[in-house]
Amino acid sequence: SPEPTCALGIDLGTTSVKAALVTGTERGLALAQSCSRETQAHTDSLEAGPQGMEQNVQRIIRALNECLAALPQQQLQRVTHIGISGQMHGVVFWKSAKGCKWTECGTGPAFEPQDVSHLVTWQDGRCSPTFLSSLPLPQSHVSLATGFGCATVYWYLKKSPDFLKAYDAAGTIQDYVVAMLCDLKKPLMSVQNAASWGYFNSRSKSWNTDILKKSGFPVHLLPEVGDPGSIAGRTTCAWHGIPKGVKVGIALGDFQCSVYSCLTERTDAVLNISTSAQLTISMPPGFQPPETPDPSSAVTYFPYFSGDYLAVAASLNGGNVLATFVGMVAQWTQELGLQVQESAIYTRIIQAALAQNHSKLSVHPTVFGERHIPEQLGSVTNIAASELSLGHVTRALCRGIVQNLCSMLPVQRLRDAGVGRILGSGSALARNEVLRQEVERTFPFPVVYGKDVDAALGAAMVM
Repeated sequence: SPEPTCALGIDLGTTSVKAALVTGTERGLALAQSCSRETQAHTDSLEAGPQGMEQNVQRIIRALNECLAALPQQQLQRVTHIGISGQMHGVVFWKSAKGCKWTECGTGPAFEPQDVSHLVTWQDGRCSPTFLSSLPLPQSHVSLATGFGCATVYWYLKKSPDFLKAYDAAGTIQDYVVAMLCDLKKPLMSVQNAASWGYFNSRSKSWNTDILKKSGFPVHLLPEVGDPGSIAGRTTCAWHGIPKGVKVGIALGDFQCSVYSCLTERTDAVLNISTSAQLTISMPPGFQPPETPDPSSAVTYFPYFSGDYLAVAASLNGGNVLATFVGMVAQWTQELGLQVQESAIYTRIIQAALAQNHSKLSVHPTVFGERHIPEQLGSVTNIAASELSLGHVTRALCRGIVQNLCSMLPVQRLRDAGVGRILGSGSALARNEVLRQEVERTFPFPVVYGKDVDAALGAAMVM
């Protein structure tokens, strides 16, 4: 019998690129191979200074190429579909005819970014509340926030207009990769990613072009929009052994793909903790979000698949809080004249926290603020001299991350929605037993855990 075909799923995350090869079996789809590479793409922002959060696109694509080169060639040759997801809200700019150059590498042709800006990520803080309040009011169910693609374009328009003149295309990082693979003359964006940019009406599936034009916004940079699950085009070139002419799906949101990889029942809630953190439930079929958002609400409605919506507590504080804590410990040890690798610190703090089953210490971990209360930062209370060990502090920090999510989408609302169990996904949850323990203590539901490649897996499954 012929070898089974494969679907390739790719997730371009905040800290890493993941790839998953999925193949059909008698029991359904199965993960055949997966690979992950850290991007180490963070770079300084020349225009926005310390408030900026940018990534080097060359490094992201290098990690992507390394991921694909590590997968078995014979399976890549059997790929018939490619699904791509990635970090939402962010924006990258490029010249449509010169966005990349194709070169030959050990595993076949691959592309490298050419006339491409840095990626301004969802974590970007350049748009202050004052700046955002000076912008026109969107006709959207989503409140505008710093780090959203359209808000970032407005910032460049007002603070550095010459920057925008160098480019004629824009999209999320996953939209960029789809455009390069399919040689799209104009980027194509899914409803999921468009809603994450702001100034997009999910009901009419259209940008607020009239509102944007009146304020001088460069609407020619906005991508065309299509439904999640549809085909964006086909590969115009062989790619790491993947044949030319393979179907490529329209780029998707990483969170929606993480949910898709594990959600089987409408009575499931999904808890995802990666760089950020989300807790979500499915809305009933036919649900439409309100015409205007409640800026103080901790719950946002994300477009999902087939016209459905997810109610999401989307926290800006997840694994990035633990990474910040580890960085602080590393800096302190360095200032004391010692040298410890951050990876070693991470392992030790988890071990120490596992040895401390309880901690009265209370950590409110919102060091990155939250979109519905951007001015509220982190705090530590209930400090006792007997509970200052590394284990106590790490335990309290992990509990704080989980309880912060629970405060945004409380247990009673989950019960009211008929939730029967929680599905845990995301890299931080997969690698941190203390976080998993705190999830099980906080939520009175059975918890089932997924894999570390959930979004890449979901992207492949959609195709």
